[in-house]
Amino acid sequence: MSDTYAVGLLRRMLEIPSPSYDESALAAFLVDAMVGLGFEAHVDETGNVVGEIRRGAGPTVMLLGHMDTVPAALPVRSEGGRLYGCGAVDAKGPLAAMICAAASAAGFRGRVVVAGVVEEETPDSRGAMAIREHHRPPDAVVIGEPSGWSSVVLGYKGKVDLRYRVRRPSSHPTHPGPKAIELVVDAWRILLEVLGAEADHSRFDVPGPRLTSVSGGPTSAEAELSIRIPIGFDIGAMLDELARRLPDGELTLINAVPACRASRNDPVVRALAHGIRAQRGRPRMKVKTATSDMNTLAEVWTDVPMATYGPGDSKLDHTADEHILLTDYVRGTRVLQLAVEELGARHGTEPRAAAQLRLVESSERLGRNGGSA
Repeated sequence: MSDTYAVGLLRRMLEIPSPSYDESALAAFLVDAMVGLGFEAHVDETGNVVGEIRRGAGPTVMLLGHMDTVPAALPVRSEGGRLYGCGAVDAKGPLAAMICAAASAAGFRGRVVVAGVVEEETPDSRGAMAIREHHRPPDAVVIGEPSGWSSVVLGYKGKVDLRYRVRRPSSHPTHPGPKAIELVVDAWRILLEVLGAEADHSRFDVPGPRLTSVSGGPTSAEAELSIRIPIGFDIGAMLDELARRLPDGELTLINAVPACRASRNDPVVRALAHGIRAQRGRPRMKVKTATSDMNTLAEVWTDVPMATYGPGDSKLDHTADEHILLTDYVRGTRVLQLAVEELGARHGTEPRAAAQLRLVESSERLGRNGGSA
């Protein structure tokens, strides 16, 4: 496949707006593009695009990226070797690279599946949830997010979303009792105390809190709180302590996503590192304090080798200057192609235990079924 075709595919993807919940036009385009490249492709009931190429007997390798973007209206343009547009980095660039890599991996024997999923930029990650529910676990997974063409992301923090709601009887403004809005605002201070002084968004090994929203008045108020959580974090203990210290309102667990981290010896990590070295790069390993669809899949596919990779600078995510260096995009496509071929060549020679070194909290411990505390 030519570099010109690969760049053209990405540009066309950028020209089709696909904010969360409105990915259908891009999905239809990708089905046609993938069929033209030799995939069997369709849009599933959730709205995900799923394409596969079979090249004889061998492992199943899944490449999964997301189609949706945050709402934005960025003009698509090329300038100085850069391609600008909403999703150029997060994450149409990685998804386009995956499509081109899978189509070009002529040396791979087995089944390669490329999934472009919906609603990754939303709390529910409905697209990835559908993939893990309806697809048999593959032999290896690469998640498409911007890592930089010469870096591999080993893992992500998890996330807990909470809502605290208070109702108070109507009273005169001079009444000495606390008003609903005052109690809700105080919940933020209490959360910080419960998490401790070391809480920090910039560190992978400690929780990072964020006050998402506050609204209301004297009689009715609510706040939404989000906490990025490290591996090993005890959500149940945190909820119990918050409920004890917030007796005047209702604390609800909206969503919980476990943290995940792969070993450096994971077969997918090693295959991506092989591809980077083949492109004369020096592989770097990193972890991230956000979340991605890797969290969603790793929670259930606990013994599947998995890592995250994609061209693009993640510092440009969701910015008005979002762009991708075309040289990095082309290199990233080649890295993915070589990684897929490497995974096929090594299938059956890598111990499955390598993938089990990933540290993932179980859904039972995290209380994924939600509810009130």
